[in-house]
Amino acid sequence: MSPAAPADRRPVLAVAHRGDPYRYRENTLPSVESALAAGADAVEVDVQLTRDKVPVLLHDPTLGRLWGDPRSIGRVTTEQLHELRQGELAVPTLAEAIKAVAEANGPRLLIDLDDPGPAAATWSVVTGLGAEALVAFCGHTTAMLAVRELSPDAEIALTWKQPRMPAPALLRDLRPRFLNPPFGLVTPRFVEEATDEGLAVSAWTADLRRTMRRLRDTGAASITTNRISVLRSVVDGRR
Repeated sequence: MSPAAPADRRPVLAVAHRGDPYRYRENTLPSVESALAAGADAVEVDVQLTRDKVPVLLHDPTLGRLWGDPRSIGRVTTEQLHELRQGELAVPTLAEAIKAVAEANGPRLLIDLDDPGPAAATWSVVTGLGAEALVAFCGHTTAMLAVRELSPDAEIALTWKQPRMPAPALLRDLRPRFLNPPFGLVTPRFVEEATDEGLAVSAWTADLRRTMRRLRDTGAASITTNRISVLRSVVDGRR
């Protein structure tokens, strides 16, 4: 997503998937901060709602995989989440993540919404912090349409898993800046067709150096990875 200067002069945006998950647990503040320190132009995070409707960083609907707790996040209050803290690792609120990115003074936060449910509470946190220019959104159609209803100006990357372009009516309604396919769909022709529709291409999730190079050379405007230090070196042309 379009970062503030000077990062916007880079030819390809380097986006950190859930932070820096090979170094710190995904969707935690240490993971976000590590990605920022590694030079991410944006950090992608997933948002779910707690029982008390607070947006927090978590990909899965339950706490089992990452936190060893089988409960659904929707059945746990924000206060109860504090009990899951493991040293410096905890389930952070979206507000905490926004503040961490704001302190980096340049990168942005890319908020991934799998469904429209968290959209209103998420946007409320963003506007409450005056962070509209600091965030962008990605996700599937229904979630992104919910974001667009909340804001005519929010930057959107429409997650797209088909080789053909979205219908013109959807593009008119949604007005995304990016088309956001898995990296395997990204070819020179795909990028050309997206460009003809006025869309940049943001590809996910590329972890091999050769895949990153291919996407860079194909014309992707943004690449998302779990290995942000490697991607940073590729898009900067160092290796």
